[in-house]
Amino acid sequence: MPDTLAKRLAERMTGKVRIAYVTQEVECRICSDVRQLVEDIGKSSDKVEVDVLDFRKDESRVKELGVDKIPAIALSGERDYGIRFYGVPAGYQLPVLVDTITDVSSGQTALSEDARRRLRDLTRSVHIQVFTMTTCPYCPTMVRAANRFAIESRLVRADMVEAGSFPHLTEKYNIMSVPKTVINESLELSGVIPEEQFVRYLAFSLGPPSTLYV
Repeated sequence: MPDTLAKRLAERMTGKVRIAYVTQEVECRICSDVRQLVEDIGKSSDKVEVDVLDFRKDESRVKELGVDKIPAIALSGERDYGIRFYGVPAGYQLPVLVDTITDVSSGQTALSEDARRRLRDLTRSVHIQVFTMTTCPYCPTMVRAANRFAIESRLVRADMVEAGSFPHLTEKYNIMSVPKTVINESLELSGVIPEEQFVRYLAFSLGPPSTLYV
């Protein structure tokens, strides 16, 4: 991990963070790469604890985390915030991972009060999947927003999914470009949208299925 990112963790973390990394006994190339990244992050701060899990051997723990594919990173602070990174969080996504770790360490985000109010109005669970590519400079905006929603609301889960690592999901969700965001399997957003608009769609996703291109 670049020294600048390690320094950012050291300077900004206020509380402890546990990283549960889910891989398999015989690691694929990207699984090995992500494990190395996670271990480097763990070495960069004494506030970071890394727990490496095997998808099969630690099945009960993996199910508790709600992890259904690998490689996977799950972040917990004072609680499990429901934030998951699937695939390789490299390129433009690496700073997002680092920023999310610092947010999880404090349990606080830079969300506006209006966004927080809208999250408090949620009455049912919301699952956000943001599909990204490591070379996409626009994807971090959507991933950061989704992760902040998850930190602020116990009803929100946020997944960053690196599309190149999961071709079957690319086909399932007909991903032609990124970022593409799927909310509760019922609402699809293409492109980057402002945070204040994004948070409104969480409530919309609890209604009839629809597809929006923004």
